[in-house]
Amino acid sequence: MDEMIRLARDFYKDEYADSVLYAQLARIEKGEEIRKEFLRLSNIESKHAKFWHDFIKRHGGEVPKPSVKRLTIFSVKLLRRILGPGSVASLLEMGENSAIQKYFKYLTTYADRFSEEELKEIKEVILDELEHERFFREEEKRFHVENTRDLVLGMNDGLVEILGAVTGLSAVYPNNPQLVGISGLIVGVAGALSMAIGTFVSVRSQRQVKESIRDRMEVLFRVSPERAAEELVEKLVEGGMPEEVAKEVARELADNSEAIMQLLLPEAEENEIRAALYTGLSYLVGVAFPVTPYFLASSSLTALPFSILLAGSALAIVATLISLLSGISIRKKVAEMVATGLGAAFLSYLFGRLMEALFNVSAL
Repeated sequence: MDEMIRLARDFYKDEYADSVLYAQLARIEKGEEIRKEFLRLSNIESKHAKFWHDFIKRHGGEVPKPSVKRLTIFSVKLLRRILGPGSVASLLEMGENSAIQKYFKYLTTYADRFSEEELKEIKEVILDELEHERFFREEEKRFHVENTRDLVLGMNDGLVEILGAVTGLSAVYPNNPQLVGISGLIVGVAGALSMAIGTFVSVRSQRQVKESIRDRMEVLFRVSPERAAEELVEKLVEGGMPEEVAKEVARELADNSEAIMQLLLPEAEENEIRAALYTGLSYLVGVAFPVTPYFLASSSLTALPFSILLAGSALAIVATLISLLSGISIRKKVAEMVATGLGAAFLSYLFGRLMEALFNVSAL
């Protein structure tokens, strides 16, 4: 099959599935404004599916039977109920960004095979997808979704680090699972506190640095508006704007100090307390999976496979959800996260056996 037609078939199926997804989200959304937006997005995706349907037929291809991605819909609904609309918006934005890149590559690769009308319509599809991404980005800001990253990273770190710790301790204390569980829990709580404090300090420091620079710019603008305008021109040129255009922008904003400072240094919106709580609590959630079996089993070696199974399943679920919502290959993402987590656990177990052999600590 012609690669151009094969990709168009994939686009048709994706757009149809996205149309159904947004319609389903609209059905469960209580907020009237965002519900209407989801319905509008569903209608736009339906229009895109119709374009690809007609495109395939015009080029002599066979239109595939569309299917509903039930696992994706279930996953999105579940995340919506657990984490709220903001986290879903964050993940859907990743999916829209992936679609934009695919469409742009398709447009540039096969442009010479499209009619003028098809070129125009594909560009309109890309513009629609860009508008979708903007909508989800605005929803992120509204619901403070910058902390989704903290939640995902915190849980992943808790899973991987504590799985490695209890696996290594299992080799040292094979007959004392409670000791392994308690040790893992202690390490987990310490790790959660460390992660939370580290996040707090990092976010707070970034905000304080930006505030300090903004104060400096405020003084500079009051003392020498010309120098402030020069710094704005330098910033815009560094960002790729032609120098003449940058100078014109600086002249237009000469009397607006707040606009100049916003361009030079956007305000930091992330809250350090909220970021620390997200990171610390999600780390503890990650700790629970590998630690729990050690409080229920009669020996560490009995608990170990269940610990690995729970942690591996949690890593696979997280990887699957991210893949489903961002357009990344599920197989590759799951393999990446599970392999790194279980690989770390295996190395920790070997190190634990080495320590046990060198110091005979299991007999203590």
